[in-house]
Amino acid sequence: MNREWMDKQAVILLVDDDADIRELIHYHLAQEGYGVVEAEDGAKGLKQFIEHQPQLVLMDVMMPHMNGVEACKAIRARGDGQAVAIAFLSARGEDYSQLAGFEAGADDYITKPIQPNVLISRVKALLRRTTHESKKPSAIDVAGLRINPDTFIVTLDGKSLALPRKEFELLHLLATRPGSVFTREVILQGVWGDDVIVGDRTIDVHIRRIREKIGQAFITTIKGVGYKLTP
Repeated sequence: MNREWMDKQAVILLVDDDADIRELIHYHLAQEGYGVVEAEDGAKGLKQFIEHQPQLVLMDVMMPHMNGVEACKAIRARGDGQAVAIAFLSARGEDYSQLAGFEAGADDYITKPIQPNVLISRVKALLRRTTHESKKPSAIDVAGLRINPDTFIVTLDGKSLALPRKEFELLHLLATRPGSVFTREVILQGVWGDDVIVGDRTIDVHIRRIREKIGQAFITTIKGVGYKLTP
């Protein structure tokens, strides 16, 4: 990695096929002291991710060779791609497009055009939440399910499971108080915070994906209220 980045706040990977957009975003990120790596499509973005190990990936959705959703899935499938923050930058604001992004493991979805000060605010929020991962308590064990925030690994009966960061955060939140009901409002605040705007459907998508990996019995839906982890 370039030594001039060592004193930067973080390294950010910017993936977009529009050179003008890359130039504009790169400028504003650099003004804030971030190191920025660029790529013009998802395939090259994946290579840059492997080489530079950024703390945050900002990625367009519609790109040639490998689109953003495919690239996001490829990053999340890697062992070193679980903890990185990923946000989509897209002119497409449709519900299905956002859901596809979250399904792929994205942490945020930012609709273009976006004001530079708003972008920087979202970037800082995403990086802040990533940094706070290291401050989480020790592993939690619930009925054969082990959730370890230090290593960002979930195991079920000794078998390791791959969970993207937001799925991990949601499961870990529920596991902090097994048997207690977490309302949707508490989940949104605890997992996404005030700086990232998401809706109830986002929670449902993440819960469904967690259930697909750990089984249906662990998480109980409390209709009209929220969810709880069944001990």
